[in-house]
Amino acid sequence: MKPDKTEPRFVLCIRKEECEDLEPRKIYQVLSDEVAAADGYIRVIDESGEDYLYPQDYFVPIEVPQAAQKALLSAA
Repeated sequence: MKPDKTEPRFVLCIRKEECEDLEPRKIYQVLSDEVAAADGYIRVIDESGEDYLYPQDYFVPIEVPQAAQKALLSAA
């Protein structure tokens, strides 16, 4: 996987099923992973602070204002 040099992307968790490291209604940063996306997965930094693959349908993409992006990225 190559480092993502584009603008940070964020998603909102809408369900977690049996994933203990996710919280519904929480915003997560997305890391680019084209191979995972082709298989229906998305790579996010979860509650453990690590990046993992989760089903794409657990999330919806959202636009985050620049000031909020800085706050979210500094919290990581």
